[in-house]
Amino acid sequence: MPRLLRIKPMSMLTKEAGEQGEHTLKRSLGALNLITLGIGAIIGAGIFVLTGQAAAKHAGPAVALSFVLAGITCAFAGLCYAEFASIIPIAGSAYTYGYATLGEFVAWIIGWDLGLEYGFGAAGVAAGWAGYFNSLLQQLHIYFPPRLTATPGTVLVFFHERWLPLASLPPGTDSAGLPHVTALFNLLAILAILVVTTVLVIGIKESANLNTVIVFVKLGVVGIFLVLGTYFLIRHPEVARMNWHPFIPPSDGHGNFGWHGIAAGAASIFFAYIGFDAVSTAAQEAKNPQKDMPLGILGSLVICTILYIVVSTVLTGLVNYRSLNVADPVAMGIDATGVSWGSLLVKIGAVFGLGTVMLVMLLGQSRVFFSMSRDGLLPKWASAIHPKFRTPWISTIAVGTVVAILPAFLPVDRLAELVNIGTLLAFTIVCAGVWVLRVRHPNMARPFKTPFVPLVPILGIITALYLMINLPLITWVVMISWLLFGLVIYFGYSIRHSKVQALPVATEGD
Repeated sequence: MPRLLRIKPMSMLTKEAGEQGEHTLKRSLGALNLITLGIGAIIGAGIFVLTGQAAAKHAGPAVALSFVLAGITCAFAGLCYAEFASIIPIAGSAYTYGYATLGEFVAWIIGWDLGLEYGFGAAGVAAGWAGYFNSLLQQLHIYFPPRLTATPGTVLVFFHERWLPLASLPPGTDSAGLPHVTALFNLLAILAILVVTTVLVIGIKESANLNTVIVFVKLGVVGIFLVLGTYFLIRHPEVARMNWHPFIPPSDGHGNFGWHGIAAGAASIFFAYIGFDAVSTAAQEAKNPQKDMPLGILGSLVICTILYIVVSTVLTGLVNYRSLNVADPVAMGIDATGVSWGSLLVKIGAVFGLGTVMLVMLLGQSRVFFSMSRDGLLPKWASAIHPKFRTPWISTIAVGTVVAILPAFLPVDRLAELVNIGTLLAFTIVCAGVWVLRVRHPNMARPFKTPFVPLVPILGIITALYLMINLPLITWVVMISWLLFGLVIYFGYSIRHSKVQALPVATEGD
């Protein structure tokens, strides 16, 4: 048992952080790159889909308060991530932090678990991106072969000049005379992952710059929605009064609406915040990680929380919350203003927005495996650095290939269900790790310090565990199965090749 709990010495982490040369990751990211990486990961499915669903099903107009509650929950973990990222500025995120504080076995579990989070997260986003992109093409009267736009067995019908899933037709529609096809697989989702993988192989600086450009385009689209929506509500205050009343709808007796509905809404939109933790995976590529990593993590979280609150407030003012349980609620909101090009605008924004989410999640996945390989827990090829691009190219290609297969055959709702539990487990371990490190190394230099320790870490642990308990059973089954598979690899390969296991016992407390 003591072997399993051996920690990675801080002296080893410090040495790795200072390494330079062609076999190391290139430090090329500034604070703006890191903040936009976080925004690129966070602003996606949450703002374009989940806002309306949470309002319609759980909280009503008070969904804005749900975003406040979810943002506070993430803030506890974000503060802990920021402290770790300033102390241990190397790739690996929660995996590395767990290794330094809670031991190798816990680090392996969280590293393998992050594979579940980032892998299934990127796949789920790819499926959503494919849907928006295909809808955008069809609105422009460009038709991709319908058999290659959905998961196997999905029946598609040609309705109002568009190929749509049979199940999505309006109630009472007679589909007998409409052209039908049965989908083979989702080629658009595969192509999306492969393109993003190629961008990541070419270089982190190039990837970050592309992400920064796309983030500003995406924020511009969100800004236009807010300007159009706010202007409409100022001119038609009676619409806002009608749709915002009551701001907190009375409880339906099933845990929805009322004050309990605000909490239920916060749990349902947690996926909207997944991504700010991915900033920490790029720590070894930051120019000044001690200063810029906390800015990237906390800056992106604050900016996105404010955007979510404002967008949800305007959206529920434009459209009654009962009508927002649709795939494109923001498009519906713009339609309510009478701006005819609104739907096209939102689809363009969603295509850009979901594209950056894929980029950041795949970047995080490959960097975690890079760190695990450097520690000897995964084969050496996972940490091989391309001599020209200075990126973990083999790991990136391997991850991209596997992830590309998932959305081709699994629907987006199934993929999304499997993401939250991985993130929440990572949050729990990071919060516990900050507390443990404060006890073991109270005098360590900390460029950024989490305030009110141990209160903030304890609150982070409690809120994350509470949300985990309320997740569907299927998420627990998949996570446990994934971890059992990982343990086979750990005991069969990792523990025998671990660099930490090869160290003299005396170095453990360094």
